Amino acid sequence: MRECQRQGCRVLLITAEKLRSADWPHESLEEIFYLPENLSIADILRSVSHLARSRRIERIVALDEYDMEIASSLREHLRVPGMGLTTMRYFRDKLAMRMKALERHVPVPDFVPMFNHDDIRYYLERVPGPWVLKPRQEASAIGIRKISEPHELWPLLDQLGEKQSQYLLERFIPGEVFHVDSIVSENEVVFASVSKYGAPPMSVAHQGGVFTTFTLPTSGETATRLREINRQLIAALGLVRGVAHAEFILAAGDAHAQAAGEQLYFLECAARVGGAYINEMVEAATGINLWREWARIEVAGSDGSYQLPLSQDDCAAVILTLARQETPDTSGYNDPEILYRLKKRHHAGFVLRSKDPQRIQDLLGSYAQRFARDFVAVQPPGDKPVD
Repeated sequence: MRECQRQGCRVLLITAEKLRSADWPHESLEEIFYLPENLSIADILRSVSHLARSRRIERIVALDEYDMEIASSLREHLRVPGMGLTTMRYFRDKLAMRMKALERHVPVPDFVPMFNHDDIRYYLERVPGPWVLKPRQEASAIGIRKISEPHELWPLLDQLGEKQSQYLLERFIPGEVFHVDSIVSENEVVFASVSKYGAPPMSVAHQGGVFTTFTLPTSGETATRLREINRQLIAALGLVRGVAHAEFILAAGDAHAQAAGEQLYFLECAARVGGAYINEMVEAATGINLWREWARIEVAGSDGSYQLPLSQDDCAAVILTLARQETPDTSGYNDPEILYRLKKRHHAGFVLRSKDPQRIQDLLGSYAQRFARDFVAVQPPGDKPVD
């Protein structure tokens, strides 16, 4: 929002009434409109159309993944440039994105939609477990269930009832999880930062503990392969301009994958900046702020004027945890590589930066042990989608 205002835009914010007291950048906002919670998309369309009578709306950006459908509906209704509903599905619907990736020969774990029960039985007979039952439109690891035996699936589907078509079943692949954070301008990936999670996000979400992620050296073999697969993926999903956060898994000791010659699998992709302070980590390593560049791309539109700033090639990492203290005291952590200290209730964490990748690894290993002792609290994961 600040960058849009710097670029000369009049910035209007439309948000929920419950966020009235949030830390918005008021100095950069022309107007703020607060809507009641749980409005239907039709009601939001009417409200924004009413605003458009006296305000020329030329760009619409969703700040949250859950608002992507609303933003796409508004664009199509007001005929504003940007991602429409069809393309939006490839970045929100895990089934749609897998099917589209497969069309372009991007490897994905074997999966089956929860439509036809004969197809599901056929899949369970031929695809070795364990599997994961995933909601098609939730973010992160919300609502994911791991299933070890076929008989465990059917009670869950009975529980879901008419909602079961909103899920897919996918072969669980153990391994190392990576993410690629991209900037896309006119269908081309003009910037891609490759990083690796410490523990897979699903493990942290379900079991708790310390979350870590760190950037990989750009010249490494894995980073090079991931940038190429990510380029193919973004082309397949049809992102014209904006940012993307894509996740991939490198299978560990997977005979099925090795036999097929495919060890890197696509997991999911969102057309947004990654959460958990990934933007701050990418900026620490490269000097590129993903939110700022997204704003510049949106303002430039299709005229071809967007130019990526020069980037640097340092190493950076994020370490964070849910903390049992409301305001954790991190003053005992004083290494010069600490670039940024999180200031969030019941959370402890840092963004680290160094030119030496081994130094980053050493600090993550040491800090993870200390965090477990000093701060870690565990909260059971939300399970709302299966109810």
